[in-house]
Amino acid sequence: MSQERSFPLTPPMEKAVNELKGMISERFPQASFVVEEGFDPKGIYLVTTVDIADTDEVMDVVGDRLVEWQVDAGLPIYVTPLRPIQRVLAELRKREQTSSLSSLPLR
Repeated sequence: MSQERSFPLTPPMEKAVNELKGMISERFPQASFVVEEGFDPKGIYLVTTVDIADTDEVMDVVGDRLVEWQVDAGLPIYVTPLRPIQRVLAELRKREQTSSLSSLPLR
């Protein structure tokens, strides 16, 4: 996947981003990625969208290696896992239907 950025990545940062993408893609082949520059905290953010119920599963895959890149290599790199907006909206609609049905008075 080719992606244009308005900011350059250093070779170590490029290596870290590619490794993290690979780890995530191996476990979640349908994952998509966007690399962004962030400011709170300042660094590079690998935003990954994965259609799964619990995005903590993504962090389970990369967490240890991410800490190594951050602490041992001193790289300001972060992973932000997201779910597709369609899935989030579907779950919200389902929750609204369930809550409106449960609020009906019983006779």
